Amino acid sequence: MPRFLLIVNYAPEGARALLSSGGSARVSVVEKAATGLGGRLESFDFAFGSDDAYTIVDLPDSESAAALALTVSSSSVVRVRTVVLLTAEQIDRASQIHPDYTPPGQTT
Repeated sequence: MPRFLLIVNYAPEGARALLSSGGSARVSVVEKAATGLGGRLESFDFAFGSDDAYTIVDLPDSESAAALALTVSSSSVVRVRTVVLLTAEQIDRASQIHPDYTPPGQTT
């Protein structure tokens, strides 16, 4: 099942709600959302610095990941960036594919 990293940033209103309900409540909500999409929550870690949380979810497909990110972001209290995660085996397979490509400034 494809894996996705969700990089989460809370707006001030979202941070206030997080302070009020706690981190475990947020983890439960995301776990329920991932399960409802036919996936699972692999990890949910809060952070400080430029990002507020890092979540890894296994979901059936990119459309499910997009639906989750759009739904969360539409709340306007959370901003989400989604990163598709690839396994080493997927990179091995990708390294065997050779597109016909010429970099800018070079001639064929």
